Amino acid sequence: MCKERRHSQDAAYALPMMKWKVKPVSPIHLIPTLQQRDHPLAASAHQRAVLADLGLRSFAEAVTSAGHAPLCADRIEVLQINVGKRCNQTCRHCHVDAGPNRKEVMPAAVVEACLGLLEQSRIPTLDITGGAPELHPQFRELVVRARALGRHVIDRCNLTLTRLPNYSDLPAFLAAHQVEVLSSLPHYTAHDTDAQRGDGVFVQSIAALQAFNALGYGVAGSGLILNLVTNPSGAVLPGNQAALQQAWQHELQARYGIVFNQLYTITNMPISRYLDDLSASGALGCYMERLVAAFNPATVAGLMCRSQISVGWDGQLYDCDFNQMLGMALPQSIFEVTVEDLARRAIQVDQHCYGCTASAGSSCGGAVLGV
Repeated sequence: MCKERRHSQDAAYALPMMKWKVKPVSPIHLIPTLQQRDHPLAASAHQRAVLADLGLRSFAEAVTSAGHAPLCADRIEVLQINVGKRCNQTCRHCHVDAGPNRKEVMPAAVVEACLGLLEQSRIPTLDITGGAPELHPQFRELVVRARALGRHVIDRCNLTLTRLPNYSDLPAFLAAHQVEVLSSLPHYTAHDTDAQRGDGVFVQSIAALQAFNALGYGVAGSGLILNLVTNPSGAVLPGNQAALQQAWQHELQARYGIVFNQLYTITNMPISRYLDDLSASGALGCYMERLVAAFNPATVAGLMCRSQISVGWDGQLYDCDFNQMLGMALPQSIFEVTVEDLARRAIQVDQHCYGCTASAGSSCGGAVLGV
C-alpha cells in the first residue's frame, strides 16, 4: 500500500508576520535541467515508456468506459502557444524541462503564422506560455497585435522575471494592454514555494505580486486580472480549489497586503522533471496508482484539449502543452491548418492524461469541475 505523504498545502504555519514591502535579497538557486544532465528522461519517448511499463489500466480504456471513445475536440476557444523553453528558473516540477540553457525559441515565421490563424478565425483567447514567455524577443509584439485583433491575452508569468532589471517595466506593459497575468505560487509561505520552484523564488514572487497590485492587478473593479496557480508539494492530488483559494486570499492579504482574483489548482503531471523526481524518490508507482484510482468520468467532457490547440516553438501542433512535451504531435503544423481542421479532431491520449481527470480534474484553467 502506498504511504500517504503529508499534504503541506494544508499544514498550519506559525510564522511571523512580514512587512508589506519585501525586496529580493537572494538569487534564485538553479538546478540542472534533464537536458544538461543528459538524462534518459530528457527524451519524450523514454518518458512515455516509463509510464507504460507500470502496467496500469490504459487511459484509452478508461475513456472508453466513460463513453467518450474516441475522445474528440468540439471547438477551439484557446490558441495556446509555447514560444520556447528558455526560462530564468528551473523548477523541480517543470514538465517543459525549461531553463536558462535551453535554446528553443519560436522563429518569427511561426509567430506570424500564429497571429495569422488568430486573424482568420474567431478564436477568442491567446494563451502565451514557455519557459518564461516574456524572454521571447517578439513577446511584446505578440501581445500588441493580438490585442489589436480584439483577443483576450493570457501571459503565464513566473513573477521572478519581472524583478530582473531588463524586465522591470513588464508589469506596466501588461497593464497597459490589459493582459491577464497567470502566475504560479505553490504556497503562501517560503518553504513550500522555494522547495518546488527554487531557493529565493518566494521573496521575489511576493515583491512582484505587490508591484502588480500597485498597478491595479487583482484589485476589484480595475479590469486587470491576476490569477494564481498552485501545484501540490509531494506525490499527492490538489486540495479543494475553492477552499485553497479562500486560504490563499486570506493569508496573502494578511501577511503581505496582496490581492488576486482566482486561484487555480493544477495536478502535477508525471512528465519530465516531475517524473524524474517521482522516480528518484520511489513514489512514481504510488502516484500513478493514485491518479488511476481517482479517474473521474465527469471530468472528461470539460478537458482542456477539447477546446484548445497547442502550438510548439517550431510550429508543430498538439492537443495540449503536455502532449507537446511528450512529442505527441498532430499531423499538421501551424502553416497548413484551419480552425475547421482542428475543431473536430480525434485527441491523442496516453497514461499522463490521468493527471487531467483525477478527482475534480485539472487544466490550464484549474480544476475542471471547479470545486
